[in-house]
Amino acid sequence: MIPRITIAQAGAHVGESVQIAGWLYNLRRSGKIAFPILRDGYGLMQCVAVKSALPEALFETIRNLTQESSIIVTGKIRADERAPGGFEMDVENLEVVQRVPESDPYPITPKDHGIEFLLEHRHLAIRGLRAHAILGIRHEVIKAVRDYFDSHGFTLVDTPIFTPAACEGTTTLFEVNYYEDNKAYLTQSGQLYNEATAMAFGKVYCFGPTFRAELSKTRRHLREFWMVEPEMAYATLEDVKRVAEEMLVFIVGRVLENRREELKRLERDVTRLEAIQAPFDRMTYDEAIEILHQKGSPIQWGDDFGGTDETLLTQDRQRPIMVDRFPASFKAFYFEPAADRPDVVLGVDVLAPEGYGEIVGGGQRIHDLDLLLQRIEQHKLPKEAFQWYIDLRKYGSVPHGGFGMGIERAVAWICGIEHIRETIAFPRTLYRWAP
Repeated sequence: MIPRITIAQAGAHVGESVQIAGWLYNLRRSGKIAFPILRDGYGLMQCVAVKSALPEALFETIRNLTQESSIIVTGKIRADERAPGGFEMDVENLEVVQRVPESDPYPITPKDHGIEFLLEHRHLAIRGLRAHAILGIRHEVIKAVRDYFDSHGFTLVDTPIFTPAACEGTTTLFEVNYYEDNKAYLTQSGQLYNEATAMAFGKVYCFGPTFRAELSKTRRHLREFWMVEPEMAYATLEDVKRVAEEMLVFIVGRVLENRREELKRLERDVTRLEAIQAPFDRMTYDEAIEILHQKGSPIQWGDDFGGTDETLLTQDRQRPIMVDRFPASFKAFYFEPAADRPDVVLGVDVLAPEGYGEIVGGGQRIHDLDLLLQRIEQHKLPKEAFQWYIDLRKYGSVPHGGFGMGIERAVAWICGIEHIRETIAFPRTLYRWAP
């Protein structure tokens, strides 16, 4: 039996005849020889088909293959440092599973295509080398996130996607018309439920899709994105900052270890990533405002950072920076106020260098019952929708904290790409909900 392998396994089969199942990525012809380039999701393999070594009908079949036809190739693997991946296959046989008809050819050709065309054909565009590299790095980031938390005593506890109220106290929610007597919404965050599970397990995280209906169409925003959110009982703001820093260093290290080829394909400057080591720079919101004023920003104390402000703060730094102690006026109702200054809260944003902005946001949560009730009233939130959340402050309340990291923003930064829409297989933006 001839073994079927992936292209990534070719190095272990030099000199052997094997089978590889995949699709025709490209084809070059030169008289009595043809070079079909095979892709199988694990890499590219240049195959060499020599007319004199094959039945005439088979050679003609190979010469007339069309882009993205699905094929199973049998042949002998040999090392060739000039070839993609360092190996080639001498074709012994080829089975066509489905031939793309010439009358209706594969729509994405090697020429340049506009971004709208590629988004409309995203179901096919993800086969391209660039998309493949980005989504491979995304996979590595997600695996690293899970490995970090799983190896540091955190328990994964899934949180609901249908929720009765906004986590952030805003109106940018997707309403779901299902429950007859009550409104439900797609979740903005699993954090509030994480606070409940942290009181059961100590250290937890959730990882899943979140939704924002805000009317923003910047390069940093999607309507649907994935977020990892750890929460820790008996934790302070300093614990939150430490874990966020450790996690980011761990993730970047994993990508550098396992995805160098993909980073190279994206022409990412890996020296930028190699500089991501602890400790990150730290500053208060007050200090950040002073720096921004020195750099010409018109921001005033009490304003939230805009994208330009985040870029200005990080433009001369190689590592992420942590900004904490934000004004309570624009932070969510659940943030713990600073003991020495009730006008600021114990929140932290981690800003990535190179203009990628906030990738982590979190902080310490209010654990006092009376203060939480006061904040819910101040933010004009429906108390009945938060009754279960209020219960957490009545039965064994403790200082606790956590954060959220959007996977797409982290991947965009690590890959060094301009727009967040490339970091997910099927992006959902302000005007795009298909394919």
